[in-house]
Amino acid sequence: MSDNFMTAPGQKMSLSAAFATPTFQAAIHNALNDAGREKTFVSSIIAASTINPVLQECTPKSVLSAALVGESLKLCPSPQMGHYYFVPYENKVKDRNGRDVLDENGRPVKQKSAQFQMGYKGYIQLALRSGQYRRINVLSIKKGELKKWDPLTEEIEVELIEDEDAREQTETIGYYAAFEYLNGFRKAMYWSRSKMERHALRYSKGYAAKKGYTFWEKDFDAMAYKTMLRQLISKWGIMTVDMQMAFEQDVDIIQNDDGSTTVVSGYDDSPTPADYTDSAVDAPDSAPEESTSAPAYERQVSLSDL
Repeated sequence: MSDNFMTAPGQKMSLSAAFATPTFQAAIHNALNDAGREKTFVSSIIAASTINPVLQECTPKSVLSAALVGESLKLCPSPQMGHYYFVPYENKVKDRNGRDVLDENGRPVKQKSAQFQMGYKGYIQLALRSGQYRRINVLSIKKGELKKWDPLTEEIEVELIEDEDAREQTETIGYYAAFEYLNGFRKAMYWSRSKMERHALRYSKGYAAKKGYTFWEKDFDAMAYKTMLRQLISKWGIMTVDMQMAFEQDVDIIQNDDGSTTVVSGYDDSPTPADYTDSAVDAPDSAPEESTSAPAYERQVSLSDL
């Protein structure tokens, strides 16, 4: 079946109509195998597409693929929740032999696809589910708030602006993230705004291109929060099966000069040996037990059949 799901010449089938077809219903049932869960799953995707109309322009198969990743992690697709996002990108249509499909003028045919991208709140959700954290937090530090940061002891002194409206309008100078295990083990990180900027330029080719389409450009703070949590958890946190999957599925979208886009799977921001010199490491009295729970859905579905 064609991935474009055309109902008539030049008319594309809506997401809700595509997801109601027997082919999609069978694929969703094969993946979830729970009538109530399947109904909620489809409803949440349609609701997300209502809030983000550009999803209606993406191929239904790509939306389903991205949504199944989120569902396997038991995360909500609602943009208001911020667990994960459907990121639209444009790519060239290929035939079965991997060659570009051309239109009547000999130009490559393009289509929009949806790609899964984690939000920082999704990482917090996965961390809390491990049952090993007493607390975990990340926030921006505004100009005038930071009094002292000691990278050796990881002690921070701040005087937060009490007026929330005034604080929101104040310039951000850095980011702070910290967690504490139930056994008392603590870790904390502070990055200046300039360090975060250098990190974004180094690891996000899309942001380095400065074309205005990346989440870094649309919501720098949210991406900075995610980066702080990724750095903190990947170095000292509990890497459950779900957390590892989230790290691997997170993507960066690169818009090429010819108008096409490239998807880079997984941000290449894993810690290097040099990164461990940023702060001291205090060994916990007893290492927390790592969860080995399997992803939420166990049945396999071949999206290539859609």
